[in-house]
Formats: sequence, C-alpha cells, structure tokens
Amino acid sequence: MTEAAHWTFICHRDDIVPNTGVAAKVGSAQVAVFRVVAPDGTEDGIFALDNFDVRSQANVLSRGLIGELSTETGPVLVVASPIYKNHLCLRSGRCLEDDAWSVKAWAVTCGDDGLIMVRAS
Repeated sequence: MTEAAHWTFICHRDDIVPNTGVAAKVGSAQVAVFRVVAPDGTEDGIFALDNFDVRSQANVLSRGLIGELSTETGPVLVVASPIYKNHLCLRSGRCLEDDAWSVKAWAVTCGDDGLIMVRAS
C-alpha cells in the first residue's frame, strides 16, 4: 500500500528574500525552498530541492547562490552549492558538472495568497 501524497505548508512567499532560499522540514527530510525574482522584479518561480548537498555531505543548499548558467540547450536557473560550488538545476535537481551529485526536486506550489506548499509523498 502506498502512502498518499500530502502538501506541507512552508512559509509565505514574502518571508523569503528574493533570490535566496530557506530550509524547511518536510516529513523527515530537509528541503531547500528558493524564491527566484528576475531583475525587472517579476517572479520567476518557487523551487524546492533536497537541502542535502551530496558532494559535501552537508545540509547547506538553502544557503547557495542563485544564478543562471548558459548551456548548450539554453539558460538554466541554478543554485551553486556554498561549499564546492557545483551547480544544481532548480527545476530538476540535476548537477550540471556531474550527474552523481544530483538531488531530488520536490513538487512545490505558491497560490495567489502567497502560501508556499511542498508535496511530500
């Protein structure tokens, strides 16, 4: 029997400074939730990844730097790990330097009321 997925309230969108992340507990996991805002002030989105950086073996990704890297397939929104600076795609969790360092991307939503929710399964 599988457990049904449920949504966990994290915080309000305005509680996260633009282009930064926060750490939150979802079930027994630590999740890094990021708010990305374009230079013109428009919201680019809310993203959630495991907070655990596989390469450094530490829960630090929520403190990483947000950016955009140019790749062969186009620009990719990333977070750079604060320890070894490997880049993780905010949409998929894929590490751009080495797939072995990829992390889980979590389903996340932010409603019109600004409430950020992450889905745990």
